[in-house]
Amino acid sequence: MSRVAKKPVSLPKGVELKADASGVTVKGPKGTLSTHALPGVSIVVDNGVASIAVADGADDKFGGTARALLANMVKGVSEGYERKLELVGVGYRASMAGKALNLSLGYSHPVVFDAPEGISLETPSQTEVLVKGADKQRVGEVAAKIRGFRPPEPYKGKGVRYAGEKITLKEAKKA
Repeated sequence: MSRVAKKPVSLPKGVELKADASGVTVKGPKGTLSTHALPGVSIVVDNGVASIAVADGADDKFGGTARALLANMVKGVSEGYERKLELVGVGYRASMAGKALNLSLGYSHPVVFDAPEGISLETPSQTEVLVKGADKQRVGEVAAKIRGFRPPEPYKGKGVRYAGEKITLKEAKKA
C-alpha cells in the first residue's frame, strides 16, 4: 500500500462520514460531498479517524487516490476552499450583480459569468475575484474558466491571473 494511503484522515467535529459499497458521503457545516467507490478500497471509521484499507489481491494503486479524495472532501465540508484571481490591465474590473459576475476585460462587451451550484463568487475590490466552495475540484474548475476569459498575455502581462502567479514576460520585437 502507498505511503499516502497509510496515513489516516481525522474527522473534525461536526463532520459525518458514511461509506458503503456504492461510494462515500461526507457531511459537514459547509455542505455535503460524495464520490463513487474505488475498486478494492474500503474506508473504516474509528473514533473520528478514517483509514483506508485495500483488499488482499486487489490493485493497491487506488489506495492513495481514495485517501487524497477523502481528505479533500473532509477539508472542503469543514473549512472550504478558495481561489483568488487578480485582474491586471487598464480598465479591467469585476463586479457582482446578484449571483452573476460581470467582468470588463477590454472586449467591446461585458463578460457575464453565472456562478454554478455550490460555488460562491465575491469581489473584495474591483481587481480581485474570490471563488469559494466546498468541492476543491469545482473551485479550481470555475477559477480556470474565469481565467480563460482573458488569460495573461506574455508581452505586457495583462489579463486574469491567479493570485501569486508569476508571468514570464517576453522581450518586445527589436527594430
